[in-house]
Amino acid sequence: MFDDLSPLALAFLGDAIHTAYVREVVISGQKEKLNTYNNKAKSFCNALSQAKALDKVFDLLDDEEKDIVRKARNTKNKHGAKNFDEETYKKATSFEALIGFLYLTKKNEKLAKILQKSMEI
Repeated sequence: MFDDLSPLALAFLGDAIHTAYVREVVISGQKEKLNTYNNKAKSFCNALSQAKALDKVFDLLDDEEKDIVRKARNTKNKHGAKNFDEETYKKATSFEALIGFLYLTKKNEKLAKILQKSMEI
């Protein structure tokens, strides 16, 4: 069913899933002003942080998941990185595609583990 989705479609969904997870974690702490929540979330929801997250979790991936990452990394994207180099942007897109894939295939334990690891500093 999900074989016909492009890696960029997976990344589109994965970005939303990752952002929602980060925001949930950020608001679960102390009561803060909205701007403080936003600044905390932005520190995890950017290309550099997502690229680093992919590096952290890559060894946890099975062959199918690594294939999703590879396909996303090699996909031509008309939109380039605004604040990061192309390599960082491609890794971030790969991370987002992985998150989208795990979500759609209902690999919930793996998804939770990777999302949690993505926020480790």
